[in-house]
Amino acid sequence: MVNNLVEVRDLVVDRGGRRVLHGLDLTIEQGSVTGLLGPSGCGKSTLMRSLVGVQQLTSGRVTIAGAEAGGKELRSRIGYVTQAASVYDDLTVRENLSFFGRVLGAASDAVAEAIATVDLADHADQVVGRLSGGQRSRASLAVALLNAPDLLVLDEPTVGLDPVLRRDLWALFHRLADDGAAVFVSSHVMDEAERCDRLLLMREGRIIADDTPAHIREKTQTDDIEGAFLALVDADSTEERDRP
Repeated sequence: MVNNLVEVRDLVVDRGGRRVLHGLDLTIEQGSVTGLLGPSGCGKSTLMRSLVGVQQLTSGRVTIAGAEAGGKELRSRIGYVTQAASVYDDLTVRENLSFFGRVLGAASDAVAEAIATVDLADHADQVVGRLSGGQRSRASLAVALLNAPDLLVLDEPTVGLDPVLRRDLWALFHRLADDGAAVFVSSHVMDEAERCDRLLLMREGRIIADDTPAHIREKTQTDDIEGAFLALVDADSTEERDRP
């Protein structure tokens, strides 16, 4: 039975006098990794901000487990990792997590568990500012995991990381999904698409495909997601020209 944790209905967002999201409809299931792929500037971050309740909506509705996005009751149920690391450089990994754990009201053993989950136990007492970029990204992810969130929203978490670390992070995302979380990951790297259970392809503020990677390739008769995306863009552009 499909359990849709997140429901987005007719979501419209305008920013700076420009329409960024054009009436989106989508769902996100628990226990799966849903990928959001598209070029930079297509609206991925705006959609993610809408999900976690920090983006003003022009119209439409976003609910998580039946509650309006941004509601107080959801704060402990959502983990959000932005593109920029959201930890303090002058604190150690452990100090960062202890601080955020107190703010979030996390359980006493949550800090050690989150550090172990992101494989930073050997660096727990290092100052974050002295860590590598990949380690800082994992420290931010650990903060998001403190309350074992039902929904984990990750905005391009693998940008700039080496292939080994990218592989390890995707394995972690699937472990979290196997434990019941809804994991929503954005990327502009098309080869990461095959790592997703389900895939949303986005272009200019619209969803142009919503299916498994295999079905998207099959429908477009292409060998990879990049080819599928280009085929869908061409078809979408043709439809736009044919509209009265």
